[in-house]
Amino acid sequence: MRKDVRILLVGEPKVGKTSLIMSLVSEEFPDVVPYRVEEITIPADVTPERVPTHIVDYSEAEQTDEQLFQEISKANVICIVYAVNNKKSIEKVTNHWIPLITENTDKDSRVPLILVGNKSDLVEHSSMETILPIMNQYSEVETCVECSAKNLKNISELFYYAQKAVLHPTGPLYCPEKKDMKPLCVKALTRIFKVSDLDNDGILNDNELNFFQRACFNSPLEPQALEDVKNVVRKNLIDGVHYNGLTLKGFLFLHTLFIQRGRHETTWTVLRRFGYDDDLELNQDYLFPPLKLPPDCTTELNHNAYLFLQSVFDKHDKDRDCAMSPDELRDLFDVFPYMPWGPDVNNTVCSNEQGWITYQGFLSQWTLTTYLDVQRCLEYLGYLGYSIIAEQESQAAGITVTRAKKIDLQKKQTQRNVFRCNVFGDMGSGKSGFLQAFLGRNLVRQKMIKEEHRSYYAISTTYVYGQEKYLLLHEVFPDFDYLTDADMACDIVCLVYDVSNPYSFEYCAKVFKQYFMDSKTPCMMIAAKSDLPEVKQMYGCSPLEFCRKHKMPPPQSFTCNTAAEPNREIYTKLTTMAMYPHARLRCMCTCNRCTFCLCQNLLNSELLQTVRAKLYAVVLRRHIIQENLTSSTFWLRASVGATVFAVLGFAMYRVLLKTR
Repeated sequence: MRKDVRILLVGEPKVGKTSLIMSLVSEEFPDVVPYRVEEITIPADVTPERVPTHIVDYSEAEQTDEQLFQEISKANVICIVYAVNNKKSIEKVTNHWIPLITENTDKDSRVPLILVGNKSDLVEHSSMETILPIMNQYSEVETCVECSAKNLKNISELFYYAQKAVLHPTGPLYCPEKKDMKPLCVKALTRIFKVSDLDNDGILNDNELNFFQRACFNSPLEPQALEDVKNVVRKNLIDGVHYNGLTLKGFLFLHTLFIQRGRHETTWTVLRRFGYDDDLELNQDYLFPPLKLPPDCTTELNHNAYLFLQSVFDKHDKDRDCAMSPDELRDLFDVFPYMPWGPDVNNTVCSNEQGWITYQGFLSQWTLTTYLDVQRCLEYLGYLGYSIIAEQESQAAGITVTRAKKIDLQKKQTQRNVFRCNVFGDMGSGKSGFLQAFLGRNLVRQKMIKEEHRSYYAISTTYVYGQEKYLLLHEVFPDFDYLTDADMACDIVCLVYDVSNPYSFEYCAKVFKQYFMDSKTPCMMIAAKSDLPEVKQMYGCSPLEFCRKHKMPPPQSFTCNTAAEPNREIYTKLTTMAMYPHARLRCMCTCNRCTFCLCQNLLNSELLQTVRAKLYAVVLRRHIIQENLTSSTFWLRASVGATVFAVLGFAMYRVLLKTR
């Protein structure tokens, strides 16, 4: 919505331009009329549209042509005033004023015109028979109105129509010659229909219509009013109502009817609620709401955003196979101005045997977009109508900005759910295979991927001590001399070498020494292609010795040359190290079966937390109740109990560790 409206009044001398302005302001006809009045500003709270309005007068006697041209260029709407009792002033409308205005305005953004017939009190006949052909001839003429400054007839209506012509212009919506809506308007309303069609059945049922009505006008339709609307469509359109719901044709017909009956503010209210500007393009403020992102912080989707995306997936998964077929994906992105996902996405997230993106893969791709490019994510959510459907102020309400990583390290815990792993390795070391194996693809399936559809990212979920987390793998191009800050900014580093290539490990060792040896980022060495015969690495020490020297976990064997899906255990280890970079984990299996994992699960369990809280409450209550118990005796008992508990716990830990 515009912040203000600027109205310019032009016309021949003595037609009553100044009188109209003075009559509006003073609500009475002036006894003395000057050549011209100064610019008048009407506050927002006294205008029907609640927008400040500036009214500018023009006088040929006091102003030059250059000043007139400047005012024309600044005006949002121009009122061409003529006297209904002066035939010459009417002729000047087409002979002089409209051509003059056209010459001094941009062709791509025509200024709306209002034809104003003043002094209607002096004649008994109407000038509309002469004016209507002019209105039909020039598309920029929004409307025409007859008024009288002397008896105040239609004065306030005149300036209301002028405001309306700016705030709710007919030009972008409707073509008078074709008596139909313009293509851009049809395109915008079609998107709005598809976003509002919550079950994607091609019909707006009563619940969807009421939700739409509340979203746009803050009030639902009464059942009778809803039925009346559908009856109007039924009478005029054969296929406008289907199964007692409004079809797309019926929806478009209703808006055409609104515009034809002069109620285009209704259509504009709908368009602006769904983010459209005066040119019927989605507003940048709508697509990119402000979102503050401090340094060292990351962005993730929150619970409400995931629920919304789940509903979007369910809405378009027509065959209920928990995967997006190419047709279903095109239907989903039909509300976008372009196709946002290319064929590489199918190799970035999990897909089924047909290569279609699964439900998990769909959410993973959105998680990836949010993490890497949150502005693009906001834009995509805007196209899907997140703020309207989820009833949020903007798409930014669906984004969580995590706290700085350095704070996580200080507190030795994190609330993040997405962890980035940068994968380094020499050419042919098996990095791409490592990424694709994370998505469940063995070597046979990987060979089917076209080179032009290759992806340098892979994202999926892993479980760390019962918690679901996203692991994002990024394959870094093996250019040793040109590693950017983005290449090194991650939660864990994965160094991949080929066990069958004697020169493969040297690259990993150099990368680690130059970039990560003194950093706090945990690193893991991956011995890839472990199904092939292992050869001695041509380096000063073996990979195992290198890892021991630099206090890294031993190299982890890995192969994707398997009959079934490759083992995912290594990815759980990577996520665990990323979550607990401060911890020197003795156990690296994270299998949820061994003693270490069982103890970790027990310590993290809600049951243990509840028991601990209740024990604390009981001890505290007993301390308060037993008034005769001296504080020294209480703290002595507490100290002895704590010591015994610590000794027993340490002994049990040593026994369990020895067993492993």
